[in-house]
Amino acid sequence: MNMPVWIEWLSAALVLLAAFFLLVGAIGLVRLPDFFMRLHAPTKASTLGVGGVLLASLLVSASQGRPGIAELLITLFVFVTAPVSANLMAQAALHLRVRSQAALPPALVEQRPEDKL
Repeated sequence: MNMPVWIEWLSAALVLLAAFFLLVGAIGLVRLPDFFMRLHAPTKASTLGVGGVLLASLLVSASQGRPGIAELLITLFVFVTAPVSANLMAQAALHLRVRSQAALPPALVEQRPEDKL
């Protein structure tokens, strides 16, 4: 089937935008210094990146006359599981008392000077 040109361009733009977000998330995973910072970049970027790819896939499937139920379910599962898994990993790191390299806010340092890093 031939798709309209605007659908091809829009789906290509969505895939490129998704690739950009995934690249930024991968760079953040490599470049950021500690676990908590590394956890933040890929979870946000992968949600946006996978969402863009699935939105492009949904657009292409709709132009071909398919309902795109699989794409909607995948999008739902990604948008639900990525933040939940990131939250669980952060809670596990807090439970194991993994230290962050981020500076403490001044108000917290003034309250508890014995906890300075």
